[in-house]
Amino acid sequence: MAVSSKTKKRFALATALRGLLMLLAGIYAVVWPIEALAVLVLFGGILLIIDGVLGLWSLTFGGGKSGNYWFDVVANAASLILGILILISPLLATIFTVTFMSVLVGLAAIVVGVMQIVVIVRERESYARIWPVVLSGVAYVLLGLVFLLFPLLSASIGMIIGGILLIVFAIGLFGWAWRLYQASRAA
Repeated sequence: MAVSSKTKKRFALATALRGLLMLLAGIYAVVWPIEALAVLVLFGGILLIIDGVLGLWSLTFGGGKSGNYWFDVVANAASLILGILILISPLLATIFTVTFMSVLVGLAAIVVGVMQIVVIVRERESYARIWPVVLSGVAYVLLGLVFLLFPLLSASIGMIIGGILLIVFAIGLFGWAWRLYQASRAA
């Protein structure tokens, strides 16, 4: 199926628009990292709700059973409750935005890291190499400790790094949009 020149130009325009949005978000995150983090917390609340609902649905109706059923139920319920609290009480979310979320991220990273290490060590007979997963678990634990010890700094640096990555991705999208536009002119 051949794609018309007009359709290719629309693809190029849509890709350029995506790049522009990424560029603006990246610049915002680099210049105003704390304000960008506040916006991200609200989006995070939405994502927590979606994650909790889908996780509980999967456990209840989707056949998503694992060996840690009650842990999964509690984790998904906590995700749902936390997301609702963030969206229902913007004042609470604003007060605790940086420190609270950094502590939560730090605790979650530590829990995930410890769980990775425990599970891989417990089931090591099933794997040829366990060291990559153990290193990943240790990295999660260390990241969690950094977030717990330096919450504001960690969040600000994370936003700046995320902003830089968005800017780099935007440049890539602009290049892709240009190639799409050139292809539409050649057709």
